[in-house]
Amino acid sequence: MARNSSLRKLLEDGHITVKTRKSLGEETADTLRDLILLEKLAPGTSIPERDLAELLGISRTPMREAMRLLETEGLIEYTTTRRPYVANPTFDDICEYLTVISCLEALAGELACTAATDEQLHHIKLLNDKMQSETNTEAALKFFELDMQFHSSIIHASANTPLIETHTQYNRRLFRARFVSSRMRLKRAQTLSQHHHITDALMARDKERTAAALRGHVRSAVENIKFAFETDQNSTLINEEDKL
Repeated sequence: MARNSSLRKLLEDGHITVKTRKSLGEETADTLRDLILLEKLAPGTSIPERDLAELLGISRTPMREAMRLLETEGLIEYTTTRRPYVANPTFDDICEYLTVISCLEALAGELACTAATDEQLHHIKLLNDKMQSETNTEAALKFFELDMQFHSSIIHASANTPLIETHTQYNRRLFRARFVSSRMRLKRAQTLSQHHHITDALMARDKERTAAALRGHVRSAVENIKFAFETDQNSTLINEEDKL
């Protein structure tokens, strides 16, 4: 008992960092998520579970765990015969989710202006600084990861558990859509400028300005995703015409 108390004190004092080890299923989900985000597995594509499991050198059990995780994130769906495929939501579907996300992030920003610790705000600023300084060298996936860390840090700084849980649930279903928006290099300067305004407003603990900046940022994501959808449709039409 005394030994347990000593260890607990070490943890509480911050002398020991507790690392959460991912299961094989979670690691597999990370791999598949990256393949989906990078469109190595394109929207609407059937997912060959058995072949992927063999390719990754794992059994069907962790593969099924990974598929369950990606299903909760809305990245994969199933046919009526339970065959998995990469989800391909419509632009209208994405807009409905982004409408909710916009409200949640604006509210989180307002709450964070009051509830966030100085350390949390400093961390958000560091993430913004990192994105600003490394934007020209960051690959699309790495930039997206930083982008999501930035937004997640604001959500957690709200200190509102129901809000955090709800945002996590909805944001999972927007991973691919937000990645599509984040990877657009032509729009990256706009994204970085908006992140800068969000950070400035948070550091000033200005509720109204923070909420407005976050809403505007999500509106830009909608415009970016719409542009990407239209570009994909035009490319499809051109390819079909070339075949005639």
